[in-house]
Amino acid sequence: MKFLTEEKLTIVGAAGMIGSNMAQTAAMMSLTPNICLYDPFAPALEGVAEEMFHCSFEGVNFTFTSDVKEALTGAKYVISSGGAARKAGMTREDLLKGNAAIAEELGKNIKAYCPDVKHVVVIFNPADITGLITLLYSGLKPSQVSTLAALDSTRLQSALAKHFGVPQSKVTNCRTYGGHGEQMAVFASTAQVDGKPLLELIGTPALTNEQWAEMKQAVIKGGANIINLRGRSSFQSPSYVSVEMIRAAMGGEPFNWPAGRYCSFEGFDHIMMAMEVTITKNGSAYEEVTGTPEEMEELKKSYGHLCALRDEVIAMGVLPPISEWNKLNPNIK
Repeated sequence: MKFLTEEKLTIVGAAGMIGSNMAQTAAMMSLTPNICLYDPFAPALEGVAEEMFHCSFEGVNFTFTSDVKEALTGAKYVISSGGAARKAGMTREDLLKGNAAIAEELGKNIKAYCPDVKHVVVIFNPADITGLITLLYSGLKPSQVSTLAALDSTRLQSALAKHFGVPQSKVTNCRTYGGHGEQMAVFASTAQVDGKPLLELIGTPALTNEQWAEMKQAVIKGGANIINLRGRSSFQSPSYVSVEMIRAAMGGEPFNWPAGRYCSFEGFDHIMMAMEVTITKNGSAYEEVTGTPEEMEELKKSYGHLCALRDEVIAMGVLPPISEWNKLNPNIK
């Protein structure tokens, strides 16, 4: 069996539905034979490990532990879904306080036990903020920490494919930027449907302005809709996409969907948010986002919302003032 790497991948929160699906997906993708499952809830973690053993993945050596030091020591790649999940009626932002503390602990543990880690993917909500906290406390470079944001773009792709009755692969370059939450900026100017620019279709009988407005709201509330339909938050799609991200960091095909990334450019700085990002074995690189004036205004609103959440975390004492971030992590400018 050929693997992308022999290096250790640690899945944090492996006892949960997202974590256990990530474990199975990573094994099915043949990323590495060295997969460590970590969760403080030992009985459920052992159950997940038993399930993986029963799959009998060729060449994969699953280990599992509820000792975070053991889990992270020697890890070169980490994916963490180790926060509280959304429940019906909750927004991602409702999870802020508890998950901010979990992100702080994760960052400190990475710094203590695997400072040579190559890439970390954070997917527990609100991911833009938990990823930022993890980055600051880990001491890693901004290119080494990514957060899950692509689901919003894949939901837009899915909605357009269903509306126009075309295969999802025929809907290209769908993009949402800014926050991974209900303040995201949904862009139309980048997308094409079966080779036709989406902007040329909006406002026509093919996709009226009213239908487009409804579609945008459906995309923004895509996660809440899954909860309504299934009675629990998404787990299959975030599992798959986050493992795709770590596969790219391991040297697989580049990840070309938007991802959360620490950024600093004119008008958008000292924040982690969904950007035009490419993840490769060299880490994540971003480009400045461009769009129509209306889209850029929406992006500014989303950025403002994230800044308010960031400032709330600072007020909680979880993060120091921005002026002191460089002291906490010298890689932050």
